[in-house]
Amino acid sequence: MRELSRKGHRLADDFISSHPLLCDKWDHEYGVALLGIMLLYETNGKRAHFDFVKNSLDPQIDDHGNIPDYNKEAYEVDSIVSGRALLRLYQKSGNEKYKLAAENLRDQFRTHPKASFGNFLHKRNMTEILLIDGIYMGMPFLAEYEAALGSSDFGEVFGNLLTAYRLNYDKESGLMVHGYDATKSRPWADPSTGRSSALWGRGLGWFVVACVDVLDHLPPNYASTVEISRILKELLQNVLRYQHKTGSWFQILDEGEREGNYLEASASAMFTYALCKAISTGRIDESFRANAEQAYNGLLHNFLAERNGRYTLVGTCASAGLEGKPYRNGSFESYACEPTRDNDLKGVGAFFMATAAFDRLFGATNE
Repeated sequence: MRELSRKGHRLADDFISSHPLLCDKWDHEYGVALLGIMLLYETNGKRAHFDFVKNSLDPQIDDHGNIPDYNKEAYEVDSIVSGRALLRLYQKSGNEKYKLAAENLRDQFRTHPKASFGNFLHKRNMTEILLIDGIYMGMPFLAEYEAALGSSDFGEVFGNLLTAYRLNYDKESGLMVHGYDATKSRPWADPSTGRSSALWGRGLGWFVVACVDVLDHLPPNYASTVEISRILKELLQNVLRYQHKTGSWFQILDEGEREGNYLEASASAMFTYALCKAISTGRIDESFRANAEQAYNGLLHNFLAERNGRYTLVGTCASAGLEGKPYRNGSFESYACEPTRDNDLKGVGAFFMATAAFDRLFGATNE
C-alpha cells in the first residue's frame, strides 16, 4: 500500500516545491490546503511539509496572535477553518502566538449571529439559510479548540451538526441536500420543505468530514456523540450506492452520467478521507476497507495527471453553491456548469487529507 500512496505524497512534494506560500490573504481555501499538508507531515515526517505550513501562516500573525487580514465582524464562518492548522502549529511548537490567534478565532463564535433554528449563519447576510458545507468550516475547529484549550463546551458543535442533518436530510436518497431555507421562499427552496434539490458531492463531502473529525474530540458516551457517529455511518453507507465503478463520485451524486455531470476530485477525496478515517477509528467496521481502497485508487486514476515530470490534481469544481452573483438557483445546470480547476486548493487539500488517512488505515506511514 505504501507504493499506492507514494503518488499522493509526490503530488504534495511537487505542489510545495512549485507553489508560492499561502500567505497573501486569510482564506478558507488556504486553510483546507494547509491542514491537508499538516496531516501529511504527521504521517511522513517531512520537514518541508511542516515548514510550508509554518511559513505560510507566520506572515499573517503577529506575536500577540492578531491576524490583520481577518475581520471578525464580517462573521463569515469560512474564516475559521485555518484555525485547525494553527492549533497543530501550537501543539508542535509551543509558540504562544498560535494559541492566541486560535483564541481570536474561537471568540468569533461568542457573538456570531444565528438563524432562527439555532445554527451559525454561513455569512452575515445569508439569513435563515443552512448550507451543509458551512458545518465543516467551523465545527471541527470549535470541537478541537474546546477539547485542547477550552472548557470542553461542545453544545454548539452538537447543535449545529444535528440540526443540519435534521433539516437537510433527504429520505429518498439517504443523503443530504446542499441547502435549507427556513423562510421557504427562495427560488431554490422547495415551498413545503425549504430544502434545495441537488445532492452536491462536495457539500456532502464537507459534512461527512466534519462528522468524522469532530468525533475525535467529543465525549464518547454522550447521546449526541453516539448520534453523530450513527449519522456518519449512515451517510457513508448510503453514499457508496452512488460510487462510480472507478471508485470516485460525481459532482451531482445521484445524476450519474447525465450530460454535463462529471466525476469530481474534491468530493471524491473527502469521501475517501472519511471512509479511511472512520475505519481507522472504529466508527465503521472493517468490511468497508475494500471500498476505501477502491476510492483511493479512483483518486489516482481519475484525477492525478503527470505533466512535464510533475503531478497535477485535475477535476476539482472551482466553485459552486446557492445564491451569489450571478445567482445560483440550485438546479442541476447551476452545479454542472461550473468549471474545474487544476490544483484547486480545496481539491489538493482534500487529496492530501485522503492520502494521510489512507496511509494510517493501511499502515503506510513513517511513524
